[in-house]
Amino acid sequence: MKAYIVGVGMTKFEKPESREWQYWDMAKEAGTAALADAGIDYGHVQQVPVGYCFQSSTAGQRAVYELGLTGVPVYNVNNNCATGSTALMMARQFVEGGVADCVLALGFEKMKRGALGGGADGGDFAASPVARHYGVMAAKHGFEMTPPTAQIFGNAAREHMERYGTTPAQLAAVGAKNHRHSVHNPYAQFQDPYTVDEILAAKTIHRPLTKLQCSPTSDGAAAAVVVSERFVAEHGLREKAVEIAGQAMTTDTEESFASGSCIDVVGKPMSREAARQAYGAAGLGIEDVDVIELHDCFSVNELLTYEALGMCPEGESGKLVESGGTTYGGRWVVNPSGGLISKGHPLGATGLAQAAELTWQLRGTAGERQVPGARVGLAHNIGLGGAAVVTLLRKS
Repeated sequence: MKAYIVGVGMTKFEKPESREWQYWDMAKEAGTAALADAGIDYGHVQQVPVGYCFQSSTAGQRAVYELGLTGVPVYNVNNNCATGSTALMMARQFVEGGVADCVLALGFEKMKRGALGGGADGGDFAASPVARHYGVMAAKHGFEMTPPTAQIFGNAAREHMERYGTTPAQLAAVGAKNHRHSVHNPYAQFQDPYTVDEILAAKTIHRPLTKLQCSPTSDGAAAAVVVSERFVAEHGLREKAVEIAGQAMTTDTEESFASGSCIDVVGKPMSREAARQAYGAAGLGIEDVDVIELHDCFSVNELLTYEALGMCPEGESGKLVESGGTTYGGRWVVNPSGGLISKGHPLGATGLAQAAELTWQLRGTAGERQVPGARVGLAHNIGLGGAAVVTLLRKS
């Protein structure tokens, strides 16, 4: 049984503590928008997977109760930065498995200002779910007094530079492209363009990454209505429907840790395998894709993901972004929303915001961000710890 996205919605992503709202307010805003986009009411919804990382247990229920009190199952999902796409994957599985005809996938996050910590539980680093990942990093690079997530990805960037000759300017080109794209996205946390030189001159967070190459903490929510082919037909939703053509999730394997490389430990092998599985499920390849929303938590991760998705040979990703091959007029448009770097990164909402952007792109309703003639989109969402989800969407 096929699954389709027929409604999407999201809030503007905001700097934490800059707007007076609670997580249930943002969830209601995004969920209401998605239902309105689908042209249905909450009474049609039969299952609700809800993603978040920083709120308390059953916060999903607290949020969803703002949409209605219908007694349907609500599932609380937490998969680090891949939380939103995990909720979307659960929704697809419910529909494809015949469990439900209409599912609302919802994700939100209310965060604090400042960089994310290293995931230690009450200060006990040994108890951290990412202790093994940071242990690999420390064995090769030591541990510096910089934000841990920026540090592990920054060290992956150092390795890429040493191995392939990738330059600081090529890393900065990712940030310049995504900030430029966000200018036309009213949902983006930042909408200011920056040049490569301005990005290189910004404050260094962990060499070689500067502030304008790092995703911020954010508040916000996003949602998607996922339905069966039968529901599409019964409710006359064919014009709005976007097919989930293929989707796969992978977690860490021995390859993630065996090399001792930060490139592997931050998830490149997971992304490569998830892409391979998703391509196989969809009967599509990267050559069929027009528009991509990928997990640029840091500029280097966009470059690593180009290689993992098969967009270029190993080590050639810096040249690809520098050539203009991943922006308007190039072979693909990557992160037309501005990506995590400029749109923002409320962890639970990120994967669903990617799905919303791609749905608008494939419908041809993305306004000034529109990728001409887009028919196939790819979303890539990854969480350190780890999980990687790749989703292929196709205009119905």
